[in-house]
Amino acid sequence: MTAVAELRTDDVSTLMRDIGRRARAASRVLALAPREAKDAALLAAARRLRETEAAVLAANAADVAAALAAGVATAFLDRLTLTPARLASVAEGLEVVAGLADPVGETTAAWTRPNGLAIERVRTPLGVIGVIYESRPNVTADAGALCLKAGNAAILRGGTDSFRSSAAIADCIAYGLREAGLPQDAVQLVPTRDRAAVGEMLAGLDGNVDVIVPRGGKGLVARVQTEARVPVFAHLDGNNHVFVAKGADLEMARSIVLNAKMRRTGVCGAAETLLVDRAVADTHLVPLVEALIEAGCEIRGDAETRRVFPEARAATEEDWGAEFLNAIIAVRVVDGIDGALAHIETYGSHHTDAVVTEDAAIAERFLREVDSAIVLHNASTQFADGGEFGFGAEIGIATGRLHARGPVGVEQLTSFNYRVRGQGQTRP
Repeated sequence: MTAVAELRTDDVSTLMRDIGRRARAASRVLALAPREAKDAALLAAARRLRETEAAVLAANAADVAAALAAGVATAFLDRLTLTPARLASVAEGLEVVAGLADPVGETTAAWTRPNGLAIERVRTPLGVIGVIYESRPNVTADAGALCLKAGNAAILRGGTDSFRSSAAIADCIAYGLREAGLPQDAVQLVPTRDRAAVGEMLAGLDGNVDVIVPRGGKGLVARVQTEARVPVFAHLDGNNHVFVAKGADLEMARSIVLNAKMRRTGVCGAAETLLVDRAVADTHLVPLVEALIEAGCEIRGDAETRRVFPEARAATEEDWGAEFLNAIIAVRVVDGIDGALAHIETYGSHHTDAVVTEDAAIAERFLREVDSAIVLHNASTQFADGGEFGFGAEIGIATGRLHARGPVGVEQLTSFNYRVRGQGQTRP
């Protein structure tokens, strides 16, 4: 029995508003908590996660069995499933976040005005962060850890299908908070699967939610962006591209394309479209597509791709903008860097895009002109991950242009204020 037992209630509104009030009270304590206490909570949570591995995996097995019985898609099952290795990575992520510098109180700029006023810009917590996510139980640990490290309280509304797994992980975080002498309400998992809880969070819980972070499918994120009455960090989808340009090393391109598409097809950093420069199509298109087919990937190609692979399905207009989250990729031959940029601008989702080339001018132009949160040169799109950026974990990938963009880590979960020190100055 976990500390986060499922609660069945007809009064979801009252339940959620109480959670919001308790989160606000906890956020005031966390905003002033020393780094040592926050780190101690994270390390104790990681230790507890390892100690209770069997119980967490058993809870996850029950979630997976229920999902299988419901006939969910393979990509969904991959996101839902915890293995001993994945659980170990979750625990390691908690420890990495504990080892990060504490952003709260950091002075990011300081200057003195001619009148003697000394001004500093200092990082402060956002307050209370609501996280709404689907299927991935590891987000419970990632989001809870990052919010805690940045001095924020978190209200976590996990997927109904991963409720048991998320509850088991949340129990470990609660244990860590208690061990460190911090309020357990600092990280709360919504204890009901009732979908009305999402609507309550989007309404702001009487002003007690400062920002919402959705992490899930396009339908969830679109609903959040439409209904939320508080700011949102979000992306709608990850329609990511790999552009194999003139000057690309074939073996490097093959390795990157296979990894970007097939390492894990259900993650938001997976490549969904392969663009091949016409300048290298004669030498690169066939080997790249053959490698994808051998790896079990379905090809949906343009006319030129289907001329050399007639068995490929004809790509539709919808395919160019699709986030497949499966072993499917759209393939198009384009006219150089201009053609690649035009395609990505038309169909891309501003998430993650990569170019493979040894031509420095092409690479720099791609990095400069592709308007995505993450742009890579000679590297797989699957590096679109806060852990791979050294953030320890991420609460999501933001593709907007305000406040946070790319992997949302501890720094992106802070705001700032200006602290002004004078010696009696008055304004004339």
